[in-house]
Amino acid sequence: MTATREALEWLASVAPDPRALERQWRNDPRSVALLPAGKAWDVLFLPALLGYPTLDVLSRVLDQLGPVLAGSGDARLGFLVPPGTAERWLGTGVRSAGLGTWIVVPYPDRSAGTVRWLVPPDGAGTLTDPALLELAMHEAAAVVAGRDRDR
Repeated sequence: MTATREALEWLASVAPDPRALERQWRNDPRSVALLPAGKAWDVLFLPALLGYPTLDVLSRVLDQLGPVLAGSGDARLGFLVPPGTAERWLGTGVRSAGLGTWIVVPYPDRSAGTVRWLVPPDGAGTLTDPALLELAMHEAAAVVAGRDRDR
């Protein structure tokens, strides 16, 4: 089974009707799905100014990244993290989606409108460790602050 197929099944597993979502994506891979957060993952949304440098830090220290979405015309990055993270997360400027919320998700290896995968799901359920994400955010914030200082 291909990584894309495994990722599709992993994403569809939380849908109210997984088979219907799989059919939808087979028929139109450019479509999006509205999926519930809080089951297989939560999402932490960072503003792009902090999100892209955070993704860069994580890319340098991790061999396998968890899925990362870009949305709202790349204004925000959504890092998929373990379920339960959203209800415990305290952070200024970081929005969260957990149990009781829904997110827009494109087909695993495609973009759809204003939503796209920067790091697509691997199908194995790899998620970003929230503690590592927080450390990467701190390092990224220092980089951004240094750039602002140098202007």
